[in-house]
Amino acid sequence: MYGYDLKEDLKDLLLNDLERFKNEIFAKQIARVLNICKNGYGKSDLLWGLRVPCQRNIVKKYWKDINLNDVKELLRHKVHEVRFTSLMILVEKYKKADNNGKLYIYKIYLENIEYINNWDLVDSSAPYIPGHYWYNNFLIDFWKYAKSGNLWKERVAMVSTMYFIRQGRFSETLELAKLFLTHKHHLIHKASGWMLREIGKRNVRILISFLDKYFTIMPRTCLRYSIERLSYEQKKYYLEK
Repeated sequence: MYGYDLKEDLKDLLLNDLERFKNEIFAKQIARVLNICKNGYGKSDLLWGLRVPCQRNIVKKYWKDINLNDVKELLRHKVHEVRFTSLMILVEKYKKADNNGKLYIYKIYLENIEYINNWDLVDSSAPYIPGHYWYNNFLIDFWKYAKSGNLWKERVAMVSTMYFIRQGRFSETLELAKLFLTHKHHLIHKASGWMLREIGKRNVRILISFLDKYFTIMPRTCLRYSIERLSYEQKKYYLEK
């Protein structure tokens, strides 16, 4: 269908397809967004400057046929966008897998968490793999991640609750939001505020109840994210008081 022999190394073909779309100018632009600089949290990354729609098209081309061992290798690649592409492939494979397959992919995810080390990598995968798995199974690893003291594990825990929220279950998100009230990193503040906002889209009374208890001690970034969809008067109340 796509003009390749399945006996060929799909991993190398995929890498060649990605590399064809290198864009140094765009790489410099997104380096700022991903904080890929000398002292940034993404300082260890290399960028090819690939746009997400391009990567998604390549995912569509390969995800069914490429094997999981190759995906694991791609997940450990030095180039940021290669890891992003591998995570999108894992998400697609997870969606179509049976229960045993889902468990296997979930384990791959956790075993390679050190390579899921920027906010876009977390946000594009956490709700769909660990989020789905944790919602339907035990939460031991979820709480380990939440209390790990590791920035990316903590963000995985918080963003994974997007899946919980979509099912109408808010308790874990609210508990994490309380846990992270004193967190020092803005990426956790943003994630907490984002998830609180998602709760508010579904049940504004629960969001208001949380804000009324904690808005005076919430990190400012978290507060701003959480109230984005409230009325002007409500925003003014929480921000000024």
